[in-house]
Amino acid sequence: MTETNRGRVRIEPSPKRVRTYVEGRLVADTTTPLLVWESPYYPTYYLPVADLHAKLEPSGSTRHSPSRGEGLQYDVIVDGVTKSAAALRYPDSPIPELRDRVRLDWDLMDEWFEEDEPIYVHPRNPYTRVDVLTSSRHVRVAIGGQTVAESHAPHILYETGLPPRYYLPMTDVRMDLLTASPTRTSCPYKGTAEYFTIHIGDAEYPDLVWLYRTPLPESQKVAGLVCFYNEKVDLFIDGELQDRPKTPFN
Repeated sequence: MTETNRGRVRIEPSPKRVRTYVEGRLVADTTTPLLVWESPYYPTYYLPVADLHAKLEPSGSTRHSPSRGEGLQYDVIVDGVTKSAAALRYPDSPIPELRDRVRLDWDLMDEWFEEDEPIYVHPRNPYTRVDVLTSSRHVRVAIGGQTVAESHAPHILYETGLPPRYYLPMTDVRMDLLTASPTRTSCPYKGTAEYFTIHIGDAEYPDLVWLYRTPLPESQKVAGLVCFYNEKVDLFIDGELQDRPKTPFN
């Protein structure tokens, strides 16, 4: 891919066909999306205005960006359905590539597709890779000096920019210490995770454990396996205590 860097904004063309829908109605369909890193962690899609199948009506609101300029917000109208302030344009942006583009609010659209596959949370970062490797390393997890999991059959998930995650069979975990939590999170690479709170005596450790029951295809090897936050537990690998990594999850 070619790359454009303007200030703190990274821009790249994507070769993927991208479509988005509201209530089953096609809002946009393009084969020339731009990936724009508005934050350092993941990109968002900017789509050609010419590839919209919806009408844009000015909402009267604006949003200023130091790098992208003055943004104009629009209501998105398609077949009688209106999504208020669901589109943002920078027609006079100092970044020429954005002037004829529109950013549709991810959460206000009902479905997003890359080619014919649905995607969730945000566009996949082309520089993020997920590998899941089976291992025979001895993994032990302790909290407050008490062992809560121990396994010789971990699946280690390596994801760009994050520490390795050790997914363990439920049979190697003290499931009697875990209580299901209502918390759910979604990941564009792994799917939807459900969480558990750990109870040890009178101590409670909320949402310290998660699992993916039906992960996305690239992460199928962690289906039904349990994972602990490395940042919040004592993790021993082959008998050696690991340093707790510094991540946004600390």
